[in-house]
Parts: sequence; structure tokens; C-alpha cells
Amino acid sequence: MNTQILIKNARAIVTCDASDQVFYDTDILIEGPKIKEIGKNLSAPDATVIDGRDKFIYPGLVNTHHHFFQTFVRNQESIDYVNMHVVEWLSKIYPIFQRITEDVIYYSSLTAMGDLLKHGCTTAFDHQYCYTKSSGKLLVDRQMQAASELGIRYHAGRGCNTLPLTEGSTIPDDMVETTDEFISDCERIIDLYHDPKPYSMGQIVVAPCQPINSYKSTFVESVALARDKGVFLHTHLGEGENNIMVERWGKRTLEWCQEIDFVGSDVWFAHGWELTPEEYTVMAQTGTSLSHCPAPAVLGGFDILDIPAMNKEGMNVSLGCDGSATNDSSNLLDSLRMAFLMQAYHSKKRGGCPSPYDMLKIATINGAKTLGRTDIGSLETEKGADLFMVDTSALELTGTLHDPKNLLARTGVTGPVHMTIVNGKVVYENGSLVGVDEKKLSNEGEALYEQVLGNI
Repeated sequence: MNTQILIKNARAIVTCDASDQVFYDTDILIEGPKIKEIGKNLSAPDATVIDGRDKFIYPGLVNTHHHFFQTFVRNQESIDYVNMHVVEWLSKIYPIFQRITEDVIYYSSLTAMGDLLKHGCTTAFDHQYCYTKSSGKLLVDRQMQAASELGIRYHAGRGCNTLPLTEGSTIPDDMVETTDEFISDCERIIDLYHDPKPYSMGQIVVAPCQPINSYKSTFVESVALARDKGVFLHTHLGEGENNIMVERWGKRTLEWCQEIDFVGSDVWFAHGWELTPEEYTVMAQTGTSLSHCPAPAVLGGFDILDIPAMNKEGMNVSLGCDGSATNDSSNLLDSLRMAFLMQAYHSKKRGGCPSPYDMLKIATINGAKTLGRTDIGSLETEKGADLFMVDTSALELTGTLHDPKNLLARTGVTGPVHMTIVNGKVVYENGSLVGVDEKKLSNEGEALYEQVLGNI
């Protein structure tokens, strides 16, 4: 029998549904992994009751681009990303990345996932491309272990780099895989972990790291495998590599991807600040989504996405933290606030700005669409029970509560939330992750960091 949770008398429920409904003084009944009913005066005698008074409830945030392993290379002046060109930064950071071990992947993933959950993110995609000769191939396996322990909904991007340094990449020899190695391991983890069913807690994405650091054949075979297995594709695009692609191939990266069919409704790219208005049209027409990662754009001094123009063309834009080496945070609420302010900065010359609520939908329902999920992203009956609560009784929110839709990005609600529920289970409450010993994990992870990476 499915367990039930009844949230009573929520001050506001921001649904992010197609009608942009907000319910006031309303209950949510959760049964098993899904929302059973939303309404007033609901009753469920056997349910665990949660008091929703003074709470605003939002759909769980969906993070569509990250690099969890980079939580172990944060706060380092020696590899500071600020105002550094992407390719230049990669040449500095990859020699450090080659130290990454299987245990580092596990503890760094726990660190990032815990941070995400504490700040309202319930579904996360991670782009794990850091495979070395010593790390072995079980890195996604360790991430799946971490996700299961914390209860986050996890989409694992199995990345790779196949082009050696001697042929123009930024990749040390110790981090280069063959295409055959990559494709073989993708098949292994798809067969082990990919669950396409509704309310799935784990899926696999075929995600070669970026076109400038892999052979073309790697991307061609990625497309063939993903389409055969029915999984999604992902890579970095439009983040400083276009001049290199033009030199190598005589064409920009998006055109290169089009020619090998690395576009479509089952594909999304990260960053895209180099995309042109003509390329917005291509993205929209092919149904290819884009993950906007505001932190690296600001830290690197790069162009800020013209989201109004992208929306006008019909592009689907979602939100990502990006790797902690170019963010130092795994807080998607912080990224939401930053993304809104970035758009507001350019609002006059662009003729408008997405509202804070528009940005919330980018971080929720658009993120679900990016990942191919129709079962999450909004608070509706039969949707997955993924949500977070904000306690409105906090003094600092006084005077803002008349507008729950715009509250988060507008007023900078970026701290830990009151509660996070994923797939119908409470995973974070009262300032702590549920079911794990945070202090123990923190001590173990810090000791591992000092051992492996403490002298960078």
C-alpha cells in the first residue's frame, strides 16, 4: 500500500501549471510518488500530516547542467575562473581533474546533491566526464549510490573526452578515452540504471563533453547509441569554442551538430552564449533545448543570454548551476536569482525582461521538458510529488507575501528552504538531510579532499 502525506492549509501553492494557478489556504494529498489531490479540507485518516500554515509551496527545481566532481576544486585562487577564457581555463584545470578518484566522485556528488536538496532542487542532471586511467569506469555507479542515499531524482550524463592533447584538445593523456571505451560504458550503465517509466528516479544521458575535445566519430556514435536506446543527448555548445570549430571544420558548432543529427527534442546544450539569432531559430525548429548557467557567464565576463529573443523564437530554455569550479555553489535558488538579475540588467536595450515568475518556470517546468519529463516540473494531480516549502513567518519576508509567484527571484530567497519532498518522500527538513549522518559524511569527504587535492 502506498504511503500518504497530507499537507494541510498551505498559505500558497504556486503550481507552475499551464494556467499559472496559485492556490491559497489549500491542502495537497500525496500518495506514494505522486500528487493525488489538491484542494481544500482534504481528508486522509492514515496519512502523515504536515502543517502547511505560513508555508509557500513550489514545484521542485530542476537542474539541467552541473559537474558534481568539481565541488572538490572550489574556492581555489590558483585556478580562478574570473575573466579567463574557457579554453585557457580548461588547460589549467584538466591537469588537476586528472587526480579525481572514484571515492572523490562519490563524496563530491554527495556534497553537490545535498546542497541542491537544501535549496529546493529535486531533480538534477550531472555531466560527469572526468574519467582517468586510475579512476576506473564505475563513476556513474558511485553517483547513483549517492543519489539513492539522499533521495534526489538523478539524471546522469556519461561524458567523455577522446581527442588527445597532441591533436588539439586541452585533455591530458591520462584523461583521454577511446570512443569504443565510452560507447561500451554508456551501454553498460544504460542497461543497469536507465528507467524511462513515470516517476523514474534514475536516467542516463549520453553526453560527450564538448566537440573540440572529442573526435567527430565519438559524437556520431553517441547519436546512434542514444537513438537506439531511447535516451537523451547532451554536450557543451556556444561557450567559446566556435572560432576553433571554424578553424577545424569551416563551420560553427551548431551547424556541425546539425550535420551529424546531434540536435532534436532529445538533445540539449549547455551555455549557448555564442549562439546567434539565426541559431535561435535552428534551436527552436529542431526542438533542441538550452541549459542557461548564469554563474560561469558572470564570472568569466561572457555574454548574457538574450532570453526574450530566445523565447520569441520558441526555444526551450532551462536553468543549471554548472560545475562548482565555475560557480562554487550548488544552490539553484541562487542561480535563479542571478539569472533574473542578469536579464533585468539588459531589459531596456532588449525591450523587456522575463518576470521573476517566468524565471521560476524556466527552473521548473522548462527543466522537466529539457530532460524529457512530463511527470514532474509542476504541482498537479498525477504529477510526481516533488516540491519545496518556504517558511513565510521569517521576519525578513515581511511585506513581500502578497505575491508568492514572483517572490523567489525578486526578493532573493536563496537560503535553505523549510522542507524538500522528492517522489513523495521528505528528504530535507529542520535544517538536515533525512536518513544520513551529515557530519560523518562531511568529515570523511574533507579528509579525502585533503588527501587527494589538498595541495592544488
